[in-house]
Amino acid sequence: MFVTTLLVLHGILAVFLLGAITHQTLGVFWPRQPGQTDFVANMRGIRPQVYAKAIVYMYVAEFALGSLLYPTYRVLARPPLQDLQLTYVIGLFEVKENFAAIVLAMLPAYWMYWGKFPENKTARSVMTAILFLTVWYNFIAGHLVNNARGLL
Repeated sequence: MFVTTLLVLHGILAVFLLGAITHQTLGVFWPRQPGQTDFVANMRGIRPQVYAKAIVYMYVAEFALGSLLYPTYRVLARPPLQDLQLTYVIGLFEVKENFAAIVLAMLPAYWMYWGKFPENKTARSVMTAILFLTVWYNFIAGHLVNNARGLL
């Protein structure tokens, strides 16, 4: 029951993180132009710098929840996947782990460039893109692994 609760919290927080990083990425790479009022333009019409602090906090919380869930995955979920030779599913998760750790190490620089160096748009854009791609990959890979384990 405890693991299920943690997994649900992990999923809910992942959706919030996806929303925040997606809004920020749209605001950085495809900002709203003056006079645009449609739905998509309103989604892009944000101040990207406002999201940086929340993204850092949510990412660290997601990483911590994932770390609490990781032993359960290794002991209960991974062995049946290995028995069925679903190595592509295991590989997705292995890559997910590595991406998550690399981005965790990048977060202080991301936060610093969004907070203290607003003139360096290239660094902010590159780190935002890396974070965006990683969060989306990790979300999809996590769901695929969870679904593969649920089907067994």
